[in-house]
Amino acid sequence: MFSSQAGARPRTWEASPSEHKKWVEVFRACDEDNKGYLSREDFKVAVVMLFGYKPSKIEADSVMSSGDPNTSGIQLKEFLDIVRKKKEAQLYRNEVRHIFTAFDRHYRGYLTLEDFKKAFKQVAPKLSERIILEVFREVDQDSDGHVSFKDFEYAMNSGQKQA
Repeated sequence: MFSSQAGARPRTWEASPSEHKKWVEVFRACDEDNKGYLSREDFKVAVVMLFGYKPSKIEADSVMSSGDPNTSGIQLKEFLDIVRKKKEAQLYRNEVRHIFTAFDRHYRGYLTLEDFKKAFKQVAPKLSERIILEVFREVDQDSDGHVSFKDFEYAMNSGQKQA
């Protein structure tokens, strides 16, 4: 319910030609031996180069298990698909952060029921206070009267999975 009121997951995102070219260049730079695929370590380096963080063992295991079983890594097409999905997730998280920040008018890092009421009056003026209160209680995971960004992001993401 909440996500349909506040915003929906963006459409599938497409990389610009220059961004796509950059991803291919990173793949080739990390495929030092020109094997035609990235090993686990190659993949980690590529993610650091593109996203600025080292993937966890769980993430690397997940990516490697999705690769071609005939190689010990992921090929360019798979790499490009993974990078596109990571970029979409990054953009979606930024969009969620933007919405949260717009609701957090006092820059406290959390939302109160009053923040929710003001935000919903702008985006859905006919929504009853009872519904707004229900949404707030649902999103306020620990019932402390504050909705943190983590609570908000969780609600937005779980709303997307239901849609």
